[in-house]
Amino acid sequence: MRVFRRREALIFLMAALAAAVVARVPEGETSARPRNFVNSLDMEFVLIPAGSFTMGSPLNEAHRDRDERLHEVTITRPFYIQTTEVTLGQWWEVMGKKLFGRRKGVLDDPVVSVSWFDCMEFIEKLNERGEGTYRLPTEAEWEYACRAGTTTAYSWGDEPACSRAMYSNNPLKSEACIPHVKSMGLEPGKAAPVKSYDPNPWGLYDMHGNVWEWCSDWYGAYPEESVEDPTGPANGNRRVRRSGSWYKYPWYCRSANRNIGHPAIKHDTLGFRVVREAE
Repeated sequence: MRVFRRREALIFLMAALAAAVVARVPEGETSARPRNFVNSLDMEFVLIPAGSFTMGSPLNEAHRDRDERLHEVTITRPFYIQTTEVTLGQWWEVMGKKLFGRRKGVLDDPVVSVSWFDCMEFIEKLNERGEGTYRLPTEAEWEYACRAGTTTAYSWGDEPACSRAMYSNNPLKSEACIPHVKSMGLEPGKAAPVKSYDPNPWGLYDMHGNVWEWCSDWYGAYPEESVEDPTGPANGNRRVRRSGSWYKYPWYCRSANRNIGHPAIKHDTLGFRVVREAE
């Protein structure tokens, strides 16, 4: 009888543990989804799980801005995000090469000087290929993916490091990282080819620095309460961009740092990456 009770208790405990593990899996997750995905253009994507995180920055974070109010965000659905910025080669494949105003660079350079409207045109053409539904990331999705489970100023810690990201590569404005850039065989005064630096813990490259990245949201103040799947204000006149760039200071590359621009602007520090919805 005693042996039977012990065995029964052991079975009950194992079942309880299994139920607890299942309960921790966010709603909408499924083992049927592959962890990584590569489309016909060799655009690589990684599956970002649903989950919750604290968006914004604490009051004691160096170079913090007032619009980075801390608040809880829940991403209720998993999504695929591109592991790199959209490259020049991928841009040419979708948009074609134009005789006038032709873009210069190598295939693995991030495409730059693209407006938010240009990104929308690229995504429209990409969706017409029938390989899934693509879009820009929301600002919340972008920061969630950038942090990759971390709470520090950068995904590697609280201090900037020239060896971890492309920033301060400007001989005229901010040149602190130029010696390291040269040691890597890269050129001063421009962005680096994608994957020149190590990825974050979730396998995403250049979430800190290299080029600014457009998000889908209109810019607006953060809410004070917890929110699910925020998409920003319903309207506005400036769109959000994230990441920082090669052009200036490391604190622009913080996970929480926010930047904005009119959706029609184009700069050689400004690019994008896309999300593919997990169907």
